[in-house]
Amino acid sequence: QLQLVESGGGLVQPGGSLRLSCAASESSFNNYVIGWFRQAPGKEREGVSYISSTGSMSNYTDSVKGRFTISRDNAKNTVYLQMNSLKPEDTAVYFCAARTFYGGTWKTGIHFGSWGQGTQVTVSS
Repeated sequence: QLQLVESGGGLVQPGGSLRLSCAASESSFNNYVIGWFRQAPGKEREGVSYISSTGSMSNYTDSVKGRFTISRDNAKNTVYLQMNSLKPEDTAVYFCAARTFYGGTWKTGIHFGSWGQGTQVTVSS
């Protein structure tokens, strides 16, 4: 069971950028697909992006395509989410989670586990 820790959230103005990190101490991290999810107050959790274990494949929800970039550094056991051109509607708690396979339904969080504690992202002027 991985232990994932998110960091990098904060308050940013519309149009600004943040980079979130999802880190684990276990070397087995490199074998897992990692997903980023978010949940805004009063809304359901939604999948933002996810990346294969090698980093060769990734996918995004439509609302963040062209603005967010997911990447990973397996030497550092870390997955990143670079968020540019942030909008107020991106405000949410962002979580990372892991699963063992890439492909199929992912935005609901199905088959993902080892959820982190989340990091707050607030986009406001």
